[in-house]
Amino acid sequence: MQIATWNVNSIRTRLDQVKDWLLAHPQVELLAVQETKVTDADFPTQPLQALGYHVYSWGQKSYNGVAFISKRELTAVKRGFTSILPCPPHWDEQKRVIAGFLDDILIVNLYCPNGSAIGSDKYTYKLQWFQVLREYLQELQKEQERIILCGDFNVALTDLDIHDPTGRESKIMASDAERSVLQSILDLGFVDILRQFHPEPGQYTWWDYRSGAFRRNWGWRIDYHFVSLPLVPRVQDVWIDPAPRRLPQPSDHTPVILCC
Repeated sequence: MQIATWNVNSIRTRLDQVKDWLLAHPQVELLAVQETKVTDADFPTQPLQALGYHVYSWGQKSYNGVAFISKRELTAVKRGFTSILPCPPHWDEQKRVIAGFLDDILIVNLYCPNGSAIGSDKYTYKLQWFQVLREYLQELQKEQERIILCGDFNVALTDLDIHDPTGRESKIMASDAERSVLQSILDLGFVDILRQFHPEPGQYTWWDYRSGAFRRNWGWRIDYHFVSLPLVPRVQDVWIDPAPRRLPQPSDHTPVILCC
């Protein structure tokens, strides 16, 4: 079974690319997408259903948004933190979390905040959001031990995940505080599973649109599959597919595929 994650940076803009990618990768049972930038009512569900997929979305106009595109029906799909965690409702004003079961695996699809700039209000929000995410996951772990966290985490976990980490301490997505809150998620019992198979440098999932970053491979790895410890033995491989980033008008991210 293959599970993929991809920040598509607007599902309507990239719909044909998503459809073509799914047709070219029939082994993918489920695609988790982020930054869909569309309300549920306007999500392009019908064209994906026409290809035989089930769609589960949670979105808002112009910003954020997450969705599952799955060959099989998912069960117990829940949207937002407040579907699980008794937290203030403002944490779900931005549509960033959707979860559901595929067989016996709970898949949590996340679009984590970017943070804008270190020291900004959005940066503070990002750090607090990760703390709420940690509490949410602790609630999930009370009843479920087989969990995959996937999506765009907007944090490069280590220097190996940045093409040039010089001065990274002052850069958004690489500051010590951001790395610390992301590590606190892993400390709950999750493994950065790609590094089990590909410890080498040059494993990137995002390239800035500017400065010819993709052509120069000036990338960052900020999209992940984090796998709970009981699931680790079932994972056969994880890899990054850079092909969609080569297309005209691509997303600035590219898919990451897990096989288990």
